[in-house]
Amino acid sequence: MNPIESFETDWTALVIFILLFGVVTVLGFAAARWKRGDLDLLDEWGLGGRRFGTVITWFLLGGDLFTAYTFIAVPALVFAVGAGGFFALPYTIIVFPLVFLVMPRLWAVASKHRYVTAADFVKGRYGSMPLATAVTFTGLLATMPYIALQLVGIEFVLKGLGVSGEWPLIVAFAILAAFTYTSGLRAPAMIALVKDTLIYLTVIVAVIYIPSKVGGFDNIFASAAEALPERDTPGALIPGTPDAQVAYASLALGSAMALFLYPHAITAVLSSRSQDVVRRNMSLLPAWTFLLGLMALFGYMAIAAGISVAEPNLTVPALFRDMFPSWFFGVACAAIAIGALVPAAVMSIAAANLFTRNVWKQFVNPNVTDRQESQIAKIVSLVVKAGALGFVLFLPTKFSIDLQLLGGVWMLQTLPTVVIGLYTHWFHRWGLLAGWAVGMTVGTWIAVSQDYVPVWDTPIVGATMYTGVVALFVNLVVAASISLVFGQRWRGDAVDETEPEDYDELHETREPAPTVSAGVA
Repeated sequence: MNPIESFETDWTALVIFILLFGVVTVLGFAAARWKRGDLDLLDEWGLGGRRFGTVITWFLLGGDLFTAYTFIAVPALVFAVGAGGFFALPYTIIVFPLVFLVMPRLWAVASKHRYVTAADFVKGRYGSMPLATAVTFTGLLATMPYIALQLVGIEFVLKGLGVSGEWPLIVAFAILAAFTYTSGLRAPAMIALVKDTLIYLTVIVAVIYIPSKVGGFDNIFASAAEALPERDTPGALIPGTPDAQVAYASLALGSAMALFLYPHAITAVLSSRSQDVVRRNMSLLPAWTFLLGLMALFGYMAIAAGISVAEPNLTVPALFRDMFPSWFFGVACAAIAIGALVPAAVMSIAAANLFTRNVWKQFVNPNVTDRQESQIAKIVSLVVKAGALGFVLFLPTKFSIDLQLLGGVWMLQTLPTVVIGLYTHWFHRWGLLAGWAVGMTVGTWIAVSQDYVPVWDTPIVGATMYTGVVALFVNLVVAASISLVFGQRWRGDAVDETEPEDYDELHETREPAPTVSAGVA
């Protein structure tokens, strides 16, 4: 069978897709009037007034962390290599208990001091502009290609519908840019309600219906077990060698530690109303892990269905197009494409918050007013999305994917500063900065030398490990060594604007009175 390279236009599916996309566009603009606040203030535009409760936060975090590209890429990876693609499951199982311990502390101190970004916290905690700038730079660097990949996810969905060319992506970019500028974080929060409902509906129907068409799960796993070893790069149903098992475990652990360090994840957490909301969500978000496991199985289902595609990322569109009537195929494509709008919007807002607070305010205009700050963030959110669109239109897709693979490696290098900094001052701020610089250099060098393969045959340990974990280890060694040498000299506690009780106090961001501008500290 010749691999599928392109599809004829499915007009019924395309009409359904356009209608649902239109509905969420209207919701995106209408969100400006939802949970009313003064959107000329950064707290309101960029964090939704810090007033989202458990349900809204659950939908927002689910829509933010489980992106459209995840829905395309994870099944594609399983289709191509088998068990290796399932690393996303233990990684999302590990991450939520870790975040349950860490993020309520960050929420508490950020709420008390009106911090908007992780770099705000670092500057307040350590009194170090260079260290805060390092965290800002890392967040911006890791976020740009991540936004681009959301547009890539839309691109593959459109290919499945039989739509080619650049204009649909430009239209999607314009819609995303417009409602983000108008409504801020409220737009992705409202759209997430629709997107997540559609995703759950699509996946549950698919895991019941598709197996009935391909001989059941016995045949699905048997077909995968037979086909995977015959690939050009042989795959397997389970990681068979000790090296593969160590690589799998380190990739899951490292990815889990990096996930909530991304600016968009922190933005979604800080928009919550209280520490209790954060904790409840860390207890409820594993429901998304269950869904992700079902989606990963689409890769095996495609093998059993005899799907053959020129690009692995076309696996899910090809499978759904082959298995379902046109109207349901249109619903599924809309669910995935809408799934790109939520994370792309939150990511662009998070990047805008970072730039405005930690670049513009720190280095360009320290006396910027609250309203000027919000306006700059809105403009930067447009520039960020335009940059992401440029990634997709003018550079090979592989370039965006390669940089996104580095994103986890880079974000891990901020863990000692942000996460450990929530608990102790033991690390010296100059040690943390040096560790970050060495970790970034080592991680990037290994990744590039490996042609961006995320795991590395570590010479000293003698095992294949996730590059980010190796770089983090080097980072910690350097940071600890310099901290020991410096001792108590110039430590951050001398300039720390936070107090121990700031991290543990249980308080909520109250709803503003109707006559008072929301978001004023």
